[in-house]
Amino acid sequence: MILVSSCLAGLEVRYNGTHCLHDTIRELIEENQVITVCPELLGGFTTPREPAEIVGGNGEDVLDGKAKVIEKSGADVTELYVNGAYVTLKKAQDVEATVVVLKEYSPSCGSSMIYNGEFIGKKMVGVGVTTALLRRNGIEVISEEGLEEYLQQYI
Repeated sequence: MILVSSCLAGLEVRYNGTHCLHDTIRELIEENQVITVCPELLGGFTTPREPAEIVGGNGEDVLDGKAKVIEKSGADVTELYVNGAYVTLKKAQDVEATVVVLKEYSPSCGSSMIYNGEFIGKKMVGVGVTTALLRRNGIEVISEEGLEEYLQQYI
């Protein structure tokens, strides 16, 4: 089973109430090959919500207590992001996910790039909190940008 970010499946769950439907994921949904997940909603957020970025590192650093997830207004929402990551991990384990496809750049889901924590639209190399936790537990995480290549190799 493939677990995918709900926003990539067309659900309007992003911080601003939008989605980013990915055509290949839409096709996989129609074929009943995916289950959707939104780590932020699972962590206790609602939609819409204030944008947040990791400040002081990346998702690995958040899990290690060395960085925080902060909303644009300055509120510390680290605990909600960590909680959502753990609920997502449990779901991935329960469905025996072979891969998890998460939205790039997100403080939860980024698998190779995230925003740099300055709220200026600048990106940096790094992973989100959920990606870091899933990978620590041996679960493969890719972004929507790597999905086609993954499917050609493994499906």
